[in-house]
Amino acid sequence: MSETIRFHLDENVSNAIAESLRRRGIDVTTTPSAGLMGFSDEEQIAFGIEQNRVIFTQDTDFLRLNQEGVTHNGIVYC
Repeated sequence: MSETIRFHLDENVSNAIAESLRRRGIDVTTTPSAGLMGFSDEEQIAFGIEQNRVIFTQDTDFLRLNQEGVTHNGIVYC
């Protein structure tokens, strides 16, 4: 298992944050770049699991899903 954290930024996070992380060598996908615009939060989490990525979000719905016990690789809420 890799020790490098890979992130998936949902559509509520500015693309400027993704670009800044990439400039620092961090592996980042975004909802638009992954073709997931308009997909549900659960589908975003499923993508994260499939791609072994941590969800990076500003959407409190992900916190609710975590409280409900939805399986994920991690959620960073800022």
